[in-house]
Order: sequence, then C-alpha cells, then structure tokens
Amino acid sequence: MPAVSVLIVSYNTGVQRLSRCLAALSSQSFSDFEIILLDNGSDDGSVAAQSLPDNAIVVEAGSNLGFAGGMNRAAQAATGTWLALLNPDTMVRPDWLGRLIEATQRHPGVKLFGSVQIDMADRDRLDGLGDVYHASGIAWRGGYGASTALIPMQDEEIFAPCAAACLYHADLFRNLGGFEESFFCYNEDVDFGFRARLMDERAVLVHDATILHEGSGITGRRSAFTVYHGTRNRIWTFIRCMPAPLIWLMFPVHVLANVFFLARAVPLGVAGAYWRGMIDGFFKAGDAWAARRDLQENRIMSWRAMAGMMTFSLGKLLTRAPDMRSLPADED
Repeated sequence: MPAVSVLIVSYNTGVQRLSRCLAALSSQSFSDFEIILLDNGSDDGSVAAQSLPDNAIVVEAGSNLGFAGGMNRAAQAATGTWLALLNPDTMVRPDWLGRLIEATQRHPGVKLFGSVQIDMADRDRLDGLGDVYHASGIAWRGGYGASTALIPMQDEEIFAPCAAACLYHADLFRNLGGFEESFFCYNEDVDFGFRARLMDERAVLVHDATILHEGSGITGRRSAFTVYHGTRNRIWTFIRCMPAPLIWLMFPVHVLANVFFLARAVPLGVAGAYWRGMIDGFFKAGDAWAARRDLQENRIMSWRAMAGMMTFSLGKLLTRAPDMRSLPADED
C-alpha cells in the first residue's frame, strides 16, 4: 500500500498535455506513490496513447462523470493513505509530492494541503495561493494573476486547497462523501473544503510545493461551460454550507454580488451562460437546501469561528487577493 495515491481525471486532455503531466510525475524525488488515471469517457485517444509507468493504472469511467464524479470514482480505486489530486493541465516540480508529505509531518492533525500554483504561460504570475472564500459567497484562487513575489516564505493557513493540485487525507475524503457529484465540475473543491471546515478541519498552503497550471486549459477559462457551472455551483455551495445566521445576513449580498458579476459578463460575451447559472443556482436548489439541513445539524465549528475563516474585505474580492493566516507558533 503506497503512502500516496495520485488521482488524475482525464477527459479529452490531449496526448501532449497528458504526456507532459505524467512525465513530470515520473521525475518525483518522492517515490512511494501510485497513479490512478481515470479516463472520463474521452474520445481523443489521449489516455490510450500513453506509455504508463509501472506504478500507474487506468480506470475507465465509461462516460463523462465530470471532475467531481471522476475523482470520486478514482478515489474508490486508490489504496494510499493520502490522496493527491492533480489536474492533467499541470506540470509539477520534481519535489512537489515530497514537499507535501513533509508538510503532513510538520502539521500533524491537518488533513488538507494546498500547492503554490504558477501560471504556466507566464511564470512570473500566480495561478493561485489556495482558495479564498468571501462572506458574500464568492470564492476565488487567491492571488490569481498577481506577481509570484506574493508566495509566502513559510506555510500558511488558507480557507481550502484548490483541487488542481492538493493533498487530502483519504479517510477524510471518504468520510465526507468525496466531491458533490451534482456539481459535475467547478467549485467542488470549495464546497468540499467548506464541509471539512464545518467539521473543524484545517487547511494549509505548503509554500514550497509548486506546480505550473494552465487553468481551465481543457474547458476554457471564459467558455460558456465554465461560466455556467462556476456560477451555479457557487450558489449551491453558499446555500449548502454557509451557517446560520451568516446565510440570512449575507443572502441579499450574495444575490447582489451575482448580479454585479452578471453585468461584468456582458462585455465578455458570456452573460447568457452566467444568467442560466444564476437561474439554476437559485431556482433548482432543492437538493442543496436538503443537503444543508444535514450539514448544519452535524457541523462542529461555530458560525463565529467559521466567519473567522472567511474574508469580509471588498478590496480582496475585487482584486482576487490571497487570504492567508499565520499558523500557531508551534507549527511555524
């Protein structure tokens, strides 16, 4: 049984892109891991064209389960104590996995770890320093597009890791039911991190675990598909996870925030997709409200403590700034 199972969900990734991702994994200095490559019903032959290492297996999904369902299916085949989730449009540094495992030893009891993500197209720019959650219900990758000078010199606490390259304890992932499959893709990592937070779990950004990331390299960052799912799932996460009384206090703000971003979507040509995401998010939220009852009845963290894990800064929201907190002195 390996220490880590690296989970990759591939859907029409492209032969070269997937080869690049797997080649970077083959050069890892840490070797106690297996690779679970899930082919999510691709029709481009990208998985079949790969020459896989001995520590890798392919799982055929048979159809496109989305990122959420695909990761859940891959996790079923995993045998590692830790699950390292990795997007196929990434390229990890040779010490990436080793740095994450070292962090688990520095921070015993922490079960969620995030990576420093750098823009593959511009390596002086960040792709993200963990997921940030604003009290209005808007989430983003902290520091997206900003200078890499913002990378911290030590590990920091974050709201949640971005699932493009993160490490979850396998027991936690399974105990929380994995990703919410109705999301299909986008924002499932924020929802999962939020649910873990409700159970009083913590998340740490590992300052020296670095990857390069295209960012929606397969679906397109501003495609109608991405905008629709990102909008709908953001609303569902807010409904499912935000504790009372915060949800009742912030619900009008959440609506206004979505309207504001709808207006911004008009000149980008994706207002239609944004509008459909809003309509389905608010008016097809029956399952989200039902899930909310169970999540809030079983949560451990108080709503006040939960509020302390979010940011209320309008400036950070508008600039997509990172939101990191210092760890306790005994974990520095």
